[in-house]
Amino acid sequence: MRIVESVHAPSAGAKSERLEALASAHAAQCPHCTTATAHTRLVFGEGNPEAEIVFVGEAPGETEDRLGRPFVGRAGEKLDEMIAAMGMRRDDVYIANVLKSRPPENRTPLRHEIEQCGPYLLAQIEVIRPKAIVTLGGPATKLLLASELGITRLRGIFGSLRLECHGEAARDGALEIPVMPTFHPAYLLRNYTPETRRQVWEDLKQVLVLLGREAPARR
Repeated sequence: MRIVESVHAPSAGAKSERLEALASAHAAQCPHCTTATAHTRLVFGEGNPEAEIVFVGEAPGETEDRLGRPFVGRAGEKLDEMIAAMGMRRDDVYIANVLKSRPPENRTPLRHEIEQCGPYLLAQIEVIRPKAIVTLGGPATKLLLASELGITRLRGIFGSLRLECHGEAARDGALEIPVMPTFHPAYLLRNYTPETRRQVWEDLKQVLVLLGREAPARR
């Protein structure tokens, strides 16, 4: 299990205040997002700062860029359905992306972009300290699991993210969080078959079991 470097998240104040401070630091300092030109708004993340689950995608799309919120387009509607199927609401979880700015033409994030913007995602996770992370698609999974394998090889098998904490959190030592890779909701929409739906649901059920929650019956 690897140790990844995170930008220093503020250690004082409530988690919501720390996330706001981190968002401001990102907007002013991120090596990628402060030089990118294809976006109109930054999309830092949103949700419950005390969330047990963090969902991580790859980057904002056109609708997210326009509204400044993560996962609010068609893929976002599908993610909302996934969360509801788990017996939870969007407000119960935290949702973020590896990149906080929309790539040109919604292309897949490049390695150097992930390396520059990714540490802010790690800092978000350090603040929230969830019990589980669900990575949606390849880029998020590759970053958090430090793997070059494709999502079809990684999905459905728990991995682990290990973070060296900073500030007051360092007193508790390294933070280790289970990571469940699954398909991105956009992929699910493009390949909406009984098999892909079953695979994603099986992945999410494993997360519920980890959290000690009962999996709701599927309608």
